[in-house]
Amino acid sequence: MSFSALDSGLLGPLFASEAMRAAFSDGARLAGMLRAEAALAKASAEAGLAPPGLAGAIEAVAPGDLDLGALGEGTALAGVPVIPFVSALRRRLPPDLEPAFHRGATTQDIADTALVLQMRTGFDLIARDCAAVVAGLARLARAHRATPCIGRTYGQHAAPISFGAKAATWALGIAEVADRLPEVRGRVLAASLGGPVGTLGAFGAEAGAVAEGFARHLGLAPEPVAWHTRRARIAEAGTWLALLLGALAKCAGDIAHLASTEVGEVAEPFVPGRGGSSAMPHKRNPVSATVILAAFGAAKGHAATLLDAMAAAHERPAGAWHAEWHALPQLFGLASGALREARTLAEGLEVDAGRMRRNLDLTHGLLFADAAAAACVGSLGGARAHALVERAAGEVRAGGRDLRTVLDALLATLPEGAGIDLAPSFDLDRPVAAAAAATDRALARLPPDAAFRDGARPPCP
Repeated sequence: MSFSALDSGLLGPLFASEAMRAAFSDGARLAGMLRAEAALAKASAEAGLAPPGLAGAIEAVAPGDLDLGALGEGTALAGVPVIPFVSALRRRLPPDLEPAFHRGATTQDIADTALVLQMRTGFDLIARDCAAVVAGLARLARAHRATPCIGRTYGQHAAPISFGAKAATWALGIAEVADRLPEVRGRVLAASLGGPVGTLGAFGAEAGAVAEGFARHLGLAPEPVAWHTRRARIAEAGTWLALLLGALAKCAGDIAHLASTEVGEVAEPFVPGRGGSSAMPHKRNPVSATVILAAFGAAKGHAATLLDAMAAAHERPAGAWHAEWHALPQLFGLASGALREARTLAEGLEVDAGRMRRNLDLTHGLLFADAAAAACVGSLGGARAHALVERAAGEVRAGGRDLRTVLDALLATLPEGAGIDLAPSFDLDRPVAAAAAATDRALARLPPDAAFRDGARPPCP
């Protein structure tokens, strides 16, 4: 039985990418713990506190050499996986090297450092997919920068925009969150080495050198002060992942609505057998949007778990740290699956420009009410112009006539109405041109393709 979507053979392929599942697998966790122990052995040997051959002996052990089932049983007994792991590894080391193994470290040092190594792989995968999603949406926006469609507020038709402006908004929203990734990585990807109570006491005068060497051998940032109970970096990583899923969900929610039967302006890329129904052969459900929205729905609870873990008692808490093990891998997995589906949408969304154009006419010109009121302000004043167009809109809704016809009739009854030219107000090209310009401004704010990778910063605000 599986207790999470990430490691489920049935649900895992739907909600998480195979690469991310591998990054947070048991094998990857064991590999990270082995790397942490080997780095500690190297740093200790450099400081004269361990024999030179210890690191090599540790590196000779592969994750597959360890009995995962036995480690699991040991974890259930010990309460943490590192204790049975250390015991199993000790038995594989030469007798003359074993006494120096794991010296000065504590369980949390190895567990947290291994997790950080897994997170580094996870962030790399996310950065790659963020760049692909933003680039795909940018291409979609450019292709439709002047494709007229309805702008919607409160779920209702508001005024004409372009589909490019909508797609550019999706792209920029995701990019603004992804912009924070290098900064998050810089705080999170730090080695954890503090010893039993975080003082590095077992290393004596060499404490600083061992901590620095430990981080260097892992390619992580050094952290001279133990972060065993300073969990803001883990909570920040989790909340950032939740924010990313929120930005993706904004895009997915719009697409799910636009793909509904009554709207029909877009459709997810067609794949035979995808999005079907067990009862209704005609269905073509928006699977990609559904996965993204489900991931965001689940993410908020996991992020809250990580925030709760910040209240870590004294030098090591009971339960709060352990709760992170449930939440953080799930967030990485959910983000990977959502990004995979977002990439499918960004690179293959089917756009029905004809349907968009026909939907513009559904409200008989009411989309131009704001522009028409503005045209009347000079002659009637703001309050009278608003009231006049509001009255005309009511007549349109009641009788089905178009707004231009009703307004012309009402203006004909007013002395000031003779000089008002409504024609420009109903020119679709004007709002679409404004939307195309807004699209260009949004696209100009996007970063280059690889900007979300470590060390690069996109020019988002």
